[in-house]
Amino acid sequence: MDKPLSEQARLSNDLPDSRVLAIEARGLVKRFEGTLAVDGVDLSVPEGAIYGILGPNGAGKTTTLRMLLGIIDPDEGVRRVFGNERPHDIARLIGYLPEERGLYPSMKCDEAIGFLGALRGLALAEGKRRGRELLEKHGLGYAADRQIRQLSKGMAQTVQLLGTLVHKPRLVVLDEPFSGLDAINQGKLEQMIRDLAAEGTTVIFSTHVIAHAERLCEGVAIIAGGKVPYAGSVDTARDRIPAQVRLETRSRGGRWRDALPADTRAEGDYWLFSLPESGVEPLLRALIEGEAGIQSLSIERAGLHDAFVHIAGEAAALALEEDKRMENGQ
Repeated sequence: MDKPLSEQARLSNDLPDSRVLAIEARGLVKRFEGTLAVDGVDLSVPEGAIYGILGPNGAGKTTTLRMLLGIIDPDEGVRRVFGNERPHDIARLIGYLPEERGLYPSMKCDEAIGFLGALRGLALAEGKRRGRELLEKHGLGYAADRQIRQLSKGMAQTVQLLGTLVHKPRLVVLDEPFSGLDAINQGKLEQMIRDLAAEGTTVIFSTHVIAHAERLCEGVAIIAGGKVPYAGSVDTARDRIPAQVRLETRSRGGRWRDALPADTRAEGDYWLFSLPESGVEPLLRALIEGEAGIQSLSIERAGLHDAFVHIAGEAAALALEEDKRMENGQ
């Protein structure tokens, strides 16, 4: 007998709480003209979480987000947003920033924000009023009466983002939101995402830049070739690779060497090896008793990049790096 969707979705994730799910999906499949674009996506996103869809361009991130939002329907599988299998019915609860940015160039900033709010059921006058407040809050109050065509790319993207938020959604979905932004505006956007989560808003965003996911996300779905080989907490993804010990000793030889794990390798003045399952304490005793002369010892946890390579494979990791280079014009 099949398990209920909410239970199955939780089984594919390991976020350690019992919060109500904002998004849950099981077995999502999508084909375009016979080509399999997304192949069996399972994920669940608790309310109030920051959740990342991480993978190279063409991996299926945008298609997955569009299925979750009901913009396109899956060929197979089930998805729910706040328990509703028809996301369009609760569109007023959702804010969506698509990868393809687009604002009417002749509109003024407050008008553009108000218009986007009106598409989600907010009265136009109220949307313009809130738009001016948001522009002021984010340091763009001086631009409220400027036309979109008069703005820089970064400013226009900020205006569109504010239009995504103006109706105060419970769920915000951002498709590659950092693309095209300089470092300063990327930092501002990261803070906006943190502020939204602090207010209880669920944020899910796609990205091909691991650093954004590592800094922001509680959970991630790693997607490559339309499949999701991992969906769960960032910490658990990193823990799939044993922590590495970096040891520096004054002595380079002696009986204490027998206590080093089998995978130990020398790198300059350091010994590098995986953290033993028994912990580092037995090793420390052997080093001290053997008079190794410990000069430094650190335990270094694997980063999300290493976890991505381990889970998705070297080819997917190289594709991420290529996407980043292309975006930076290198």
